[in-house]
Amino acid sequence: MDYMKETKEISAEEAIILWQASRLSLSKSYEKAPEILKVHDSVIGTLGNFSASIGKAKSKKTFNVSAIVAAALKNGTVLRYVAELPEDKRKVLYVDTEQSPYHCLKVMTRILRMAGLPDDRDNENLEFLALRKYTPEQRIRIVEQAIYNTPEIGLVIIDGIRDMVYDINSPSESTRIISKLMQWTDDRQIHIHTILHQNKGDENARGHIGTELNNKAETVLQVEKDKGNGDI
Repeated sequence: MDYMKETKEISAEEAIILWQASRLSLSKSYEKAPEILKVHDSVIGTLGNFSASIGKAKSKKTFNVSAIVAAALKNGTVLRYVAELPEDKRKVLYVDTEQSPYHCLKVMTRILRMAGLPDDRDNENLEFLALRKYTPEQRIRIVEQAIYNTPEIGLVIIDGIRDMVYDINSPSESTRIISKLMQWTDDRQIHIHTILHQNKGDENARGHIGTELNNKAETVLQVEKDKGNGDI
């Protein structure tokens, strides 16, 4: 199957096949999505779904997600995040769309340290992509190829989903990228966690893509600095 092909129209015959394949039946059993990420005993991530972290600029969203990734690599607990990935889905793909390779490497090193893993060599379960220099369309295609061609992938982080669209307020672009998240997670039975800024004037996630994330995400985490301690 060509996952890079954009399907704008399908034939009547193809629609019938998809219709039949989409039917639910009480004679069949459907497995509950495996729970792979928790915080304070609350489930925040399951396989086949996606979630998001939102917060103001400089609210330590990336640090918070670093703890999630570290827990996934450890397959244990890091800063109250608990990860339980199946043995055949232990690999993590981290996609950064905003920072330079130098700063991405600092994030990568921090993740390994938080997980208690060596930070002087690559880890076989962590792939880190620095995509700052590419266009939104190129980023989508790169991420799609990585998702479909990485064996044993279980968790994907997209740090800066805003950079997967040209216009953050475009309904069509927002619908397209959210549809991609739903397709990727379902096809590969993985969990995708995305990061997006909040509006400056309120608590809402930024742009139309933020609205779509709020509507479709399994969980939305709001990240903010501790008012009594700027380091937290």
